Amino acid sequence: MSVDTTTTDPTAYSASETVRRILTSTGDTWAVVGLSSNRGRAAYGVAAVLQRFGKRIVPVHPKAETVHGEQGYASLADIPFPVDVVDVFVNSELAGAVADEAVAIGAKAVWFQLDVIDEDAFARTREAGLDMVMDRCPAIEIPRLG
Repeated sequence: MSVDTTTTDPTAYSASETVRRILTSTGDTWAVVGLSSNRGRAAYGVAAVLQRFGKRIVPVHPKAETVHGEQGYASLADIPFPVDVVDVFVNSELAGAVADEAVAIGAKAVWFQLDVIDEDAFARTREAGLDMVMDRCPAIEIPRLG
């Protein structure tokens, strides 16, 4: 499906077929930006769900902590191996820069978590050829795949 990147229609940035494609065929290495060892943060729980469903998570946080047994990195650029999906747990004002970094490192897809929306970043990322989803959570979507 071709996505019109000029639209403000929320269904364009949360299309079910894009969600399914990212979760099932984009790849299994997910950089989780904003993931730290803080168990009270949503990123911590979502990363655990991703692991349970066979995804390799890569914590990305300024503290570069090891989380869920995986080595953390301070930035996407510091990760020394290919990343398939960049899952973004930062506020909308910072998320666009993360999407641009995802493009720069050669990621295949970008996933903005619930309430993280930047339509300009969506347009730039899609124009760069990456799949992108905004305002959805993979921990909610994975069980829906059946």
